[in-house]
Amino acid sequence: MRINSLRLQLLAWVVLPLAGLATINLWTSHGNALATADLVTDRMLLGSARTIAEHVAVTDGVLDAAIPPAAIEMFDTGDRDSVYYHVKAAGGRLLTGYPDLPEASKPPDAEASYRGHRLRLLTFSHAVVGAGVDSPITVTVGVTLAGHDAMVKRLWLSAFAQQLALVAIAGVFVLLGLHRGLAPLIRLRDVVRSPGRNELDRVEVPGAQSEIRPLIDALNAYMERVRAQMAAQRRFIANAAHQLRTPLALLSTQASYALRETSADQRQEALVALQASSGKLARLAEQLLTLSRAEPGSRRPRADRIDLTEAARQVLETHAPYAIARKIDLGLEEAGPVPVIGDGTMLREMIVNLVDNALRYSPSGGCVTVRLAIIEGEAVLTVADDGPGIPEDERDHVFERFYRIAGSAEEGSGLGLAIVREVVENAGGRVTLGDGAAGGLVVEVRLPLAAS
Repeated sequence: MRINSLRLQLLAWVVLPLAGLATINLWTSHGNALATADLVTDRMLLGSARTIAEHVAVTDGVLDAAIPPAAIEMFDTGDRDSVYYHVKAAGGRLLTGYPDLPEASKPPDAEASYRGHRLRLLTFSHAVVGAGVDSPITVTVGVTLAGHDAMVKRLWLSAFAQQLALVAIAGVFVLLGLHRGLAPLIRLRDVVRSPGRNELDRVEVPGAQSEIRPLIDALNAYMERVRAQMAAQRRFIANAAHQLRTPLALLSTQASYALRETSADQRQEALVALQASSGKLARLAEQLLTLSRAEPGSRRPRADRIDLTEAARQVLETHAPYAIARKIDLGLEEAGPVPVIGDGTMLREMIVNLVDNALRYSPSGGCVTVRLAIIEGEAVLTVADDGPGIPEDERDHVFERFYRIAGSAEEGSGLGLAIVREVVENAGGRVTLGDGAAGGLVVEVRLPLAAS
């Protein structure tokens, strides 16, 4: 059975082992009580036998054994025990007592059955002055075990009561300690659920223990990340709305112009421009959606095994018509499969954005080369073009969303490299920008290589 309460779990971890130890202690206490009762009974038997032996004397040349009442009365403990005894001379002649009473063996086997009763026995030897060959005499005393067993029971019940009280008191103190110890957790719950606070404000719990402080710090760090993500989402929505407003207004203007135009040629020209604007708007919406999917936490993490070489080949085949139309030499240099682990869809979209940027910024008749290799245990993807490149002081900014270099003649959304960075970082890699040997831009992406 699973216990869902932390208080009950901690209580169980403390009280149950304590109860187990108490049980073991009770078992040993029973043995101790038995040993104590044996010792007390044996001491009483020895005292009784010694008292009887000391009253044996020689009177008028005859060995006389008189049993003093004190030797029997010392067993009168209220448990109705029966006492049996006999006194024998050295030759075995019975002087007094029960002739068939067995003599005691040496402890710990000092018990015997007699007349239907279990007896604890003791035999004592004593020299009598003037007894001659009848000395020494032996005195055997036996007593039934009612008082003995009652003593064991009383001692064990006393130990049981003490152990039970100890476990109960420990349980009470543990509950009190848990109540005080868990109080900061209760306060933390109340603070988090309080309707009078902003749900993303920092949580402070005065008096929290060092074990609870990491939980509070982790909760505050998590809320900080949520705040940052929400702020990024708000900026993204605001920027997206701003970016979509202009092309949508342009589409509306071009559509209105086409409707008003009576000349077939001019109407055709307006429709072509409308088609081009709608294509750019569709690409912008596609990039916005891709960027949203690339953000951490926006979709369930995937661990596909992707061959970057095959993915790059498919992307280049898709972009080949555009490259041919602009007379751009679009090439792929590879030496075999380059396997990585990640989200296959997003990794392909990363390559699409890199190739699309390179093609758009390369001049007509230029060259775009995609290289794939395994270097120092990493998958390395390089896209080089012979376009205008990116100034070194702008390279940290071009990865920002909607950022475009001032004076750039090529139209774009400013999302391509932002998407690349999100995808690469989510895959545990890094992206850097550099200059080509003959000018242009070189984008290098390094990703962890998939284990073979």
